[in-house]
Amino acid sequence: MVRVGSWLTLVFLLAALTSPPSGVRGADDYTYGPDSQRQPKVPQGEVTQFKWNTSKVFPGTERDCWVYVPAQYDGQTPACVMVFQDGGNYVNEKGPFRVPIVFDNLIHKKHMPVTVGIFINPGTFPAADGKGKGRSNRSFEYDTLSDQYARFLEQEILPEVGKKVKLRSDAAGRAICGISSGGICAFTVAWERPDLFSKVLSHVGSFTNIRGGDVYPGLIRKTERKPIRIFLQEGMGDLDNLHGNWPLANLAMAAALNYMQYDYKLVMGDGGHNGKHGGAILPEALRWLWRNTPPPPK
Repeated sequence: MVRVGSWLTLVFLLAALTSPPSGVRGADDYTYGPDSQRQPKVPQGEVTQFKWNTSKVFPGTERDCWVYVPAQYDGQTPACVMVFQDGGNYVNEKGPFRVPIVFDNLIHKKHMPVTVGIFINPGTFPAADGKGKGRSNRSFEYDTLSDQYARFLEQEILPEVGKKVKLRSDAAGRAICGISSGGICAFTVAWERPDLFSKVLSHVGSFTNIRGGDVYPGLIRKTERKPIRIFLQEGMGDLDNLHGNWPLANLAMAAALNYMQYDYKLVMGDGGHNGKHGGAILPEALRWLWRNTPPPPK
């Protein structure tokens, strides 16, 4: 596992990626630490589920959503909030990320603030006959470079969750996370609306030309630095296809962020396009992402 923080390191990684040994595959031999496992005497938060089928930003779609409320939430103090794309993958305690377990442990240790988790699946258009499989709207929602998904969160999901839980409205108290296309979606939300979200966590992010996302390194270099913090996780065995090379794309993102002196971190492993590495280092990523979070403004 390599933590990238210098241009020289990027050069060596670039050389390795452009000339990989024949037949080499990602090891993906990552294991979970204690913060990703249930611990005795650690209070457990509550997870509830709801459906969202009245979207005006993405009309005609329906989706499953989950809300995690930590045991430490007192009902009076606005809590920090973290949004997860492909939410069912992140909220599953037997999945690769185990977010409710990690949140329970880190909040109990005060390694991150009291934080509400919002887990959102991509939208689906129901089948016309009401019986067949619906059509996914995932790529349009996640890979499009616009403020549309940010507006979806601002105008629909955050107000809906805010009816039952008091959430911080300042960007310093908000983070957003996703894997693959959900990763570039998380970055796009903060890039378009740094007044809404100031923290980004991307797992094997698709900063490639699925819908033009490969332009981000150039945009970062030519745009005034924005007040966002970015954690990138990537694997040397990630995808290489007609859309681009995922490891190279993440290295280009890191180089651009480094050039513009962003508060960023890239952790490069040897895994592939999955959540094994990202899940194993999730506690580390959350500690880094939420460090020095200021209290809510009065």
